[in-house]
Amino acid sequence: MYWIIFGVFALASYLVQQRLKSKFEKYSKIAIPNGMTGKDIAEKMLRDNGINDVKVTSTEGYLTDHYNPATKTVNLSEGVYYSNSVAAAAVAAHECGHAVQHANSYAFLKMRSALVPAVSFASTWVQWVILAGVVLINVFPQLLLIGIVLFAMTTLFSIVTLPVEVNASSRALAWLNSAGVTNVDTHDQAKDALKSAAYTYFIAAIGSLATLVYYIFIYLGRRD
Repeated sequence: MYWIIFGVFALASYLVQQRLKSKFEKYSKIAIPNGMTGKDIAEKMLRDNGINDVKVTSTEGYLTDHYNPATKTVNLSEGVYYSNSVAAAAVAAHECGHAVQHANSYAFLKMRSALVPAVSFASTWVQWVILAGVVLINVFPQLLLIGIVLFAMTTLFSIVTLPVEVNASSRALAWLNSAGVTNVDTHDQAKDALKSAAYTYFIAAIGSLATLVYYIFIYLGRRD
């Protein structure tokens, strides 16, 4: 049963990732009307929101864009930082959306940040604890329970990430429109790109929740 669940969500995750890659490549070939690069857009969005203590930097990799609240940096991949495409505009604005969340003490972002230390610890040990717990279920069922608690932390993190990402995209799209960075056509394209990115977080959260429920069923079924 587990392998079926795993297979379904692994396939779904792969398809969503491929769709995101396809959308990004498609919209990377379409320039925004004003010719602003990802760097330009990020810096302008920060200024427009009264944020002056966040730095925009370039980072290596493909789709490695992220906002780091610890260092207060918006880190854009080179394909976004130097590009004046619709995809670059959407990604840059989205990451700045996280900076705006941070500046406004957005509740779900604060919750996600608070979970990071626990999730980091849980991610290191969860697979080994659950594996040992399943093997020793009839001898030491409490070990599996510990594994379930650890996995629940990572699942909670995935679930909390959903509203954080959706809200950041909403802020990005609203600003792109109000600032006149996108027009009618390019705004819809930016929205489509960010929607594809959101699907990856949705699949990850649902897959994690389904796996957690499966482990709970194993524990409850063997407990007696």
